[in-house]
Amino acid sequence: MERKRLGVVGIVVEDLEAAPAVNAVLHEAAAVIVGRMGLPYRERGVSVVSLIVDGTSDELSALTGRLGRIAGISVKSALTKELP
Repeated sequence: MERKRLGVVGIVVEDLEAAPAVNAVLHEAAAVIVGRMGLPYRERGVSVVSLIVDGTSDELSALTGRLGRIAGISVKSALTKELP
């Protein structure tokens, strides 16, 4: 059994038209999302979403990969080594 990893995922939504696609991906990945905070930065015309995630390497890379394929989105993640 693959061990889980804890981490953070940062998402910058540069094209606000892409927000529904981002929300759809996040809804499908709800099982690995521990917490979510999203803030619109109106002065810059973007939104920033931060996630706390807990899942296997495969689950987390699938999540960030799906997000990264959405046009107008930037995604970065930082994950722990495998947890017991």
